Amino acid sequence: MAISKKDIEFIREKIKNSIRPLFLFDDDADGLCSFLLLYRMVREGKGIIIKTSPELTTKYLKQVDEYSPDLIVVLDKPIIEQEFLEKIRVPVIWIDHHEPIKRHNVLYFNPRIKNDEDNRPTSYWAYKISQKDMWIAAIGCIADWYVPPFAKEFSKKYPDILKKVSKDPAKILFKSRFGELAHAFNFILKGKTAESLACVKILTRIKDPYEILDKKTAQGKFIYNKYKTAKKEYDQILSGVRATKEEVLVHIYSADRTSYTAQLSNELLARYPKKMLIIGREKSGEMRCSLRSKKYAIPPKLEKALEDVRGYGGGHTHACGACINAEDFPRFVQNLKEILKKSRK
Repeated sequence: MAISKKDIEFIREKIKNSIRPLFLFDDDADGLCSFLLLYRMVREGKGIIIKTSPELTTKYLKQVDEYSPDLIVVLDKPIIEQEFLEKIRVPVIWIDHHEPIKRHNVLYFNPRIKNDEDNRPTSYWAYKISQKDMWIAAIGCIADWYVPPFAKEFSKKYPDILKKVSKDPAKILFKSRFGELAHAFNFILKGKTAESLACVKILTRIKDPYEILDKKTAQGKFIYNKYKTAKKEYDQILSGVRATKEEVLVHIYSADRTSYTAQLSNELLARYPKKMLIIGREKSGEMRCSLRSKKYAIPPKLEKALEDVRGYGGGHTHACGACINAEDFPRFVQNLKEILKKSRK
């Protein structure tokens, strides 16, 4: 096992023995579900959504100081600023599945350290730790494009939500009722942080997926309505995407819109599986993008395309994020096109 049984038992005991754990998690379904699984295991602590950046920075030290935790658990964040860790005076557990990174003053657990091809989501490992709430773990994993072994168990328990388990997560996400759950968990994290946290608090109390999908309770209805409101804006942006004959499909949407780049790129990849996708929006002088490709391993090509531009990026084999200086963005796109062209020769 990439993260060993001993590691899992260690993390479980550290969290269970904590009186004031603080969970810092990424603003997508994998990060959210990872938090829910661990919080619901102990019913203690506080969760903070890390928005706007793939990096956990010193910006969040104030919130840490205000809460005074005895343990910090970072979930599904690809980067932690070293200065942040140096200023923390309590143990920090970091569980992730992005490209491994070296940091000090942290207990770091990442399956890719032992096997770079093992990028099972953070929610998969959180489920191993919590050993409960399988339905939440299924949402986190499949929303992150990984169909876990327990998906069949989910299908047997909730056949009207997921009738048949496919090896292709795109079929589950865009051709089954399960997809609504995954989208709901992503979309409620959009918009104002206070509203997102209200939804997260409600999700700590939801007992089963029918509360949301069938609006069986006031709490479930609140989550569903928040999701549908966000989806209207998402659908408007999606309708503006135009297909192209080129291998690289680029779509930049208005900066005044909520960021849906990851969700858009995933759905467009399902529609255009042969294309390299660059989906993003301009904000504060940067193009904040999601890149997707079923055909190519993106990280090495992304790294090369960034060589002569101001920007940074990284992520998984077929899914990456990047921030590029807006003035350099046309050059970045051209670089990537030339790199792909050379790789085909």
